[in-house]
Amino acid sequence: MEWQVNGKNKNPVRIGGASGFWGDSSVGAPQLVQSGQIDYLVFDYLAELTMSILAGARLKKPELGYATDFVSVAMKSVLKDVVERGIRVISNAGGVNPQGCAEALRALATEQGIDVKIAVVSGDDVMPILPELRSAQTPVRELQSGAPLPAKVITANAYLGALPIKAALDGGAQIVITGRCVDSAVTLGTLMHAFNWSAADYDKLSGGSLAGHILECGCQATGGLHTDWQDVPDWAHIGYPIVECFEDGSFLVTKPAGTGGLIAPQCVAEQLVYEIHDPANYLLPDVTCDWRDVRIEPAGDQRVRVSGATGREPTGTYKVSATYMDGFKTSAQLTIVGFDAVAKARRTGETILQRVGELLQARGLPPLSATNLEMLGAESCYGEHAMPELARAREITMRLTACHPEKAALELLAREIAPAGTSWAPGTTGSGGGRSSASPSIRQYAFLLDKNRLSPTVTLDDKAIAVPQSTHSAVTTPQAAPSSSVPDSGTTEAPQGWVEVPLIRLAWGRSGDKGNTSNIGIIARRPEWLPLLRQELTEASVAKYLKHLVQGTVTRYDLPGIHALNFVCEQALGGGGMASLRNDPLGKGMGQILLSMPVKAPAHWFEPRNGLNERKHP
Repeated sequence: MEWQVNGKNKNPVRIGGASGFWGDSSVGAPQLVQSGQIDYLVFDYLAELTMSILAGARLKKPELGYATDFVSVAMKSVLKDVVERGIRVISNAGGVNPQGCAEALRALATEQGIDVKIAVVSGDDVMPILPELRSAQTPVRELQSGAPLPAKVITANAYLGALPIKAALDGGAQIVITGRCVDSAVTLGTLMHAFNWSAADYDKLSGGSLAGHILECGCQATGGLHTDWQDVPDWAHIGYPIVECFEDGSFLVTKPAGTGGLIAPQCVAEQLVYEIHDPANYLLPDVTCDWRDVRIEPAGDQRVRVSGATGREPTGTYKVSATYMDGFKTSAQLTIVGFDAVAKARRTGETILQRVGELLQARGLPPLSATNLEMLGAESCYGEHAMPELARAREITMRLTACHPEKAALELLAREIAPAGTSWAPGTTGSGGGRSSASPSIRQYAFLLDKNRLSPTVTLDDKAIAVPQSTHSAVTTPQAAPSSSVPDSGTTEAPQGWVEVPLIRLAWGRSGDKGNTSNIGIIARRPEWLPLLRQELTEASVAKYLKHLVQGTVTRYDLPGIHALNFVCEQALGGGGMASLRNDPLGKGMGQILLSMPVKAPAHWFEPRNGLNERKHP
């Protein structure tokens, strides 16, 4: 199709997003390729701590260290069709071994009798220069905590940008494999190539980055995780997202014809707010994005139009994500059935911890360095906001997680879980598949690195391709955009009185993580309701409601273009990622918890004639 852009009809560049993480469904790539609706196919595999998993795999087998599913599952199923249809593929599946990934893909192409040009982007590995960084006059500091660089780093990779990908595509590559890059770069690099955008076209780069941000989590843009999940049809055949992008940086979001899922402004808006902090200063290697005034509008059946992104010069630094080992961790579960299950489960967990503490002391070992006891099924994650009736639940899973510097201490703990089945609470069962094992506790360490310290490289069939230098500021922080926080509005008057309702009646929500920080995006169901949401959801009120989870500050940012608020909650995930002891280490449930917060609103807003579905919302 065509869309009117700056008074001219221009054909869009069509990009399909086939993967949101390593482990996503195998149906994405075949569905998108067979749809006939795409020119490019992009894959995102690298979550924040995936690199440490891949590094461990490479230590065991040097030829590994990449997302093997990309080759053995995704490309094996579509490689012939991709080549025949002229679809070009860009993926960060290379992990810590992009060359090994390319070699495996070449072997697959040879096996299938296919000739294909494969480019490799490398240069993100920071490990070789860590000794220099340790001895530098200005020491490295962690972005959130300010801690010094750990002694034993497992991985350290910079988030590269889109320029190397553009260079690879400009050079004729049909498939581009990268190591660590920002998730949206696989899309932005494609668009920079397709439209020949320069490195200084900041508004366009911001729009292209937003298109990549919408694609990067797969079905999260097509109804996956939608607040109103009942409105999303046919989960089994949910469509993977397609962006139809235009030269001015605007784009349409859609999905393959005939697939399930839902393309609607609120679904795309939920993905926009996912895992961002200040929407006026969303920092990427190629551009500083400002998404406050982005507009998301219906554009026909199963299509929405996204426009209004602006951008500024990027900083002179890359973000580096490093990982390091901090002792060991284990988790164990027991199911408790019957009357007073919650109380029985809690006493069981406390008894195990008491016994293990005494055994460790008797063996001359230090106590457990951290513990977390959760009652799954009794709304432990809601804290004091849990429904009182769940205290009388008759089936509860006790989850006990602990850390210790020595693996032997956690092996002792694991041995003391099963005895609960005959020693204490009646109805104890379901130990979760046998004795739990202790594994390394991997923590993330993020810091900034001068871009001049790294030189991204591109090789196409073993021939080097020049990568242009990016334009960037010499400073580590961008020129600040005007504050995206607006003073609270005055009290909203309502002639028919007020009622107290859960926030979900007024808003959609989505939450995500960045290290130990969680962000919660709240989108007004109606634009005219935003002033009241701003009044009810202050930084102080949100911090108070989430005080059982959030130990740091809560900062509120505004996205008036989509009638939304974004709350950035620091020290909110118990360390985050693999380091967290919580059942929800990535903050996926934080948005759901905030949507239960009681807010006051005019009673007439909820009358049937206003169209709210009373069945869906408590």
